[in-house]
Amino acid sequence: MDIMVKQKFETYPTHINILLHQLRNLILTVAEQEGIANLEETLKWGEPSYISTIGSTIRFDWKVKYPEQYGIYFNCKTTLVETFKEIYGDTFNYEGNRAIIFKVEQKLPIKELSHCISISFRYKKNRKLPLLGM
Repeated sequence: MDIMVKQKFETYPTHINILLHQLRNLILTVAEQEGIANLEETLKWGEPSYISTIGSTIRFDWKVKYPEQYGIYFNCKTTLVETFKEIYGDTFNYEGNRAIIFKVEQKLPIKELSHCISISFRYKKNRKLPLLGM
C-alpha cells in the first residue's frame, strides 16, 4: 500500500476504514482479474486513487460532512457514470456524472460494481464503443 494512502486510511473512523478497505480490495481484485498491469495507487485530491494507463482514474472517500455515506468517484469528463446509469439504473445511487454513493449500512452490489470498475480501468481503450463496450 502506498504510504500516503496508508496514512489517509489511518484518519478514517474504524467502521469506515473497514468499508473502504473492502472497496480498495475490490478495486485491486478487479485489476488483477482483468490483467491491468502497473496499476498506480496514490492520493489525488486527498483521496485514495487508482490509475490504469488504459483507463480512467478511480477514487473513493468518506467525508465527515456526510458521515452515513461514502463514494467511489469517476472522472466527470467521461461518459462512465452516464453509462452506468443506463446499464444499471437504480442498482446504484449516483451523484451527478461523477460518483456512485453508498450508505454505510448498505451491502455493496459486488458483481455490478466490479463491472463498473472494470469498465473504468479500460475507458481509454473503449471510450468510442457503444456503451463503452459493455
